Amino acid sequence: MIADLGLALSVVSAGLWSGLLLTLTTMLHPICAADSPGDFARDLRRFLPIARRSPTNYVLVLLLLFAPVLALIGLRAQVSSAPFVLTALGLAATIAGPLLGSRLLAEPNYDVILGWDPQAVPDDWLVARARYFRFNWVRGWLTWIAFALFAAATYLHLT
Repeated sequence: MIADLGLALSVVSAGLWSGLLLTLTTMLHPICAADSPGDFARDLRRFLPIARRSPTNYVLVLLLLFAPVLALIGLRAQVSSAPFVLTALGLAATIAGPLLGSRLLAEPNYDVILGWDPQAVPDDWLVARARYFRFNWVRGWLTWIAFALFAAATYLHLT
């Protein structure tokens, strides 16, 4: 029962976070890529403060961390089973991507971008924009991998 709940919540939270990052990378990135330096700075000044403080982010990241732990607790009698190993790998991917990737890579870069004056964007703004895109893709791929791992673990656990 605990494993079932943990796996279901893992799939749902990773699926929702995956969709968020898919939207960001495939819809927002092309818009930002076409922006002038000032427009890029202005757009992210509007977007980032809201995105950073959104309750959705906090709830999903907490679910991404605690749901797989709950599943692993429920699967503790089957440590060598595929569902346990896949769930543990999915948890590692979510720790690396949405948690550490955000905290150690994306957030400091956001601070750089938010520190710009849109009327006087620094000459090296393309470097920060490239990091913004790259960090989102890295977090996206790690989340998509976690989603696949959680889905596979759930399937194997239920069959």
